[in-house]
Amino acid sequence: MNHREVAEQLVAKLGGKNNVISAAHCATRLRLVIEDENSIDKNGIEELEGVKGAFSSSGQFQIIFGTGTVNKVYQHFAPLVGASMEDESTNKGESHSDAAKRKMNPFARFARTLSNIFVPIIPAIVAAGMLMGLLGLMKTYNWVDPESALFVMLDMFSSAAFIILPILIGFSAAKEFGANGYLGAVIGGIMIHPSLLNPWGLTDADPSTLDFFGFGVEMLGYQGTVIPVLLTVYIMAKVEKGLRKIVPNAIDLLVTPFITVIFTGFVALLIIGPIGRVLGNGITTVLDVVYSTAGPIAGLVFGGLYSTIVLTGVHHSFHAIEAELLANVGGNYLLPIWAMANVAHGGAALAVLFKTKNKKIKGIAGPAALSAFLGITEPAIFGVNLKYRRPFIAAAIGGALGGAYVVFTNVMANGIGLTGIPQFAIVQDPLNYGIGFLIATIGAFIATLLLGWKEEK
Repeated sequence: MNHREVAEQLVAKLGGKNNVISAAHCATRLRLVIEDENSIDKNGIEELEGVKGAFSSSGQFQIIFGTGTVNKVYQHFAPLVGASMEDESTNKGESHSDAAKRKMNPFARFARTLSNIFVPIIPAIVAAGMLMGLLGLMKTYNWVDPESALFVMLDMFSSAAFIILPILIGFSAAKEFGANGYLGAVIGGIMIHPSLLNPWGLTDADPSTLDFFGFGVEMLGYQGTVIPVLLTVYIMAKVEKGLRKIVPNAIDLLVTPFITVIFTGFVALLIIGPIGRVLGNGITTVLDVVYSTAGPIAGLVFGGLYSTIVLTGVHHSFHAIEAELLANVGGNYLLPIWAMANVAHGGAALAVLFKTKNKKIKGIAGPAALSAFLGITEPAIFGVNLKYRRPFIAAAIGGALGGAYVVFTNVMANGIGLTGIPQFAIVQDPLNYGIGFLIATIGAFIATLLLGWKEEK
């Protein structure tokens, strides 16, 4: 494959370099913000060597090349459209994320904002989740004495990410909101200060209350919480940006951080924090009621609909809800359901690979199925299943069946972000997760063969 030649052909089929506002790439796709998508030759792009599919979503036109290939194509593509290799800046001087958001509706922008905040934090939560899984095995099979130094230290390592979660979110959210990331971290630090009672792992401890000019301030920390710090840092960003407009440059470094931290700190402990805690608890309570009362039916519905939600881009906002579940419930029961929907697309793509006579489709469907089993579903969804429609419906059926099973058996995860085979590392019940995995995959495979599809000649 000649990556330079593909990049040059791609620019032409996108309507020329001036039609590309911004360019970036993720693990499998080119992500482009386009001036006029009507000028794109989508069919021509899908016929290019190495292209596994193309679609428009979340304000971006995305072209699937697959892991490794996308990096090599982007190396030649970026200079052709004037994008920076270092910071993925746009031709018009704004970030790729901002350029993409301009093309979205308000709800999609909100989902994308949450995604931008939580995606950088996922590695920390995944590491903590894997450690929790390891500790669970140690305790269940008596590999290590729970009172031993090794177990105690590993327990410290596993809980650290959740205890300082407000600091991590504060830093990431402040950067996303256009504020100073370190001030955001300070606000997160205030909300988990040692003077506040740490609720992490506590059940019936009562915090003391301070009398602040007639207001009762409950001295309870926000370790492990999400919504309180998100709301507080959003206010902080508004305060900081407002102050920078009016404070003279000569004293900006001294005055702006000083006032921002004091004002936002009071707002956090007196108003936004308690409101955010109630809101976060309310969300998890509603989900718990649905989960406990609807049971497998909820898994059936969520597992069947998740892939459709992915098409809208709204699934990016689920990370915040999942983090709240981890803090309040002690496990994430949504992620195993999402995993069933994802691996079902692998099963559907596998059926296409098994039955099709088209060599190009075989070349796409095989790697796409493997990618879906590893938790990356775009090649399977957009390159195979959605393209032929009925395999997408079959994947929804498989996802629904698998989702119903993992809810029925109360499968939970210790983290967020990992699905497919990698989720075995953070799941609390690997056996039933594996059975659900097989149900979703085989169900989608059989449904795809039964429904069939019409291939283009």
